[in-house]
Amino acid sequence: MNEVSTATTLANSGDVLFLMLGAVMVFAMHAGFAFLEVGTVRKKNQVNAFVKILTDWSVSTVVYFLIGFPIAYGISFLKPVKELLGNNQGYDITHFFFLLCFAACIPAIISGGIAERAKFWPQVTAGALFAAFSYPIFESLIWGKNASLLQDIFKQVGGAEFHDYAGSVVVHSIGGWLALPAVLILGPRMGRYLGKKSHPIPVSNIPFLALGSWILAIGWFGFNVMSAGHLEKISGLVAVNSLLAMVGGVLAALVASKNDPGFVHNGALAGLIAVCAGSDIMHPLAAFATGAIASLIFVYGFHIEQEKLKIDDVLGVWPLHGVIGSWGGVAAGIFGQEALGGLGGVTFLSQLMGTAAAIVFALVNGFLVYGILAKTVGIRLDPEAEFAGADISIHNIGAYPEDHIR
Repeated sequence: MNEVSTATTLANSGDVLFLMLGAVMVFAMHAGFAFLEVGTVRKKNQVNAFVKILTDWSVSTVVYFLIGFPIAYGISFLKPVKELLGNNQGYDITHFFFLLCFAACIPAIISGGIAERAKFWPQVTAGALFAAFSYPIFESLIWGKNASLLQDIFKQVGGAEFHDYAGSVVVHSIGGWLALPAVLILGPRMGRYLGKKSHPIPVSNIPFLALGSWILAIGWFGFNVMSAGHLEKISGLVAVNSLLAMVGGVLAALVASKNDPGFVHNGALAGLIAVCAGSDIMHPLAAFATGAIASLIFVYGFHIEQEKLKIDDVLGVWPLHGVIGSWGGVAAGIFGQEALGGLGGVTFLSQLMGTAAAIVFALVNGFLVYGILAKTVGIRLDPEAEFAGADISIHNIGAYPEDHIR
């Protein structure tokens, strides 16, 4: 009996450690989001980017703890500590930490699209609403306590449940499609488009942008691999598929963009976003192809968004997370098939249905939340504040204060 108890305790402890390490790796990815944005925006908006990401993380932690996680999984933490620990070394509360890192990605993704002209507190409010309600509701329908409501429909109509192992759709597609209404309602930055002519604003710091991409890429292995949830379910296939998809994204962007460093570093992220959904069922060569296609979608999609549609999405979060996250959901239904070397258990129709459901859900939520905020408190800085930059107008200090010392 003692040996059984010891073995169970060790197994539970191993699971808690496994999830905690994954949570820390994904938490570190938020530094990647910050540096990616800081390296892209102009110097007068760099402080704002750092403060936004950290504030959104902090607010997301509180609302997801109190509201979001209970909505998604039916587990409340408003109970004595002995009950929080339970008989599994506090697995549930560690699971909260891990999944919080996913939920907090939503405002972090949106942040890059609305950079340089959004008011601070309205965006924090929007991020809080998404982390507390919008994201957990969809999470509950795919991964959580209400999964049978939607998954049963997919299974009956499409022949299989919707498969999203690590969140190509649940996290990235939702985040990217939520960002689109915000970007459209805000409108372009001052001077970005004059008449019918486009005036691209160059990135401010390639080393910071590259650092952000590297931090994200490293943390992504916690994002994908630790989505197993339990140490005994860990899969080396997920790690290798993540690697191959990332490399496929880099190489495709290198060729398609003719060595553009911004596209190359975002190409790595495109591959990683796309492979999340099917990383546990694809063959590594299929993962490479998935990442390469995702990168091409970003290179050409960013150009279409910015130059043809004239949508001033600063970091290109709609094509990068929204469209490519959707591609990842569909790709799992293609390359996950046994006929293409996958493990099977998926169908193209179910993946298409689940992906479409996420797009509709995100667009409705995005237009509703940002529409209400725009009509009430406003979501855009006034022209003088935007011209001065968010750093001075919101935080009263620039990224390089010594430049103002004479």
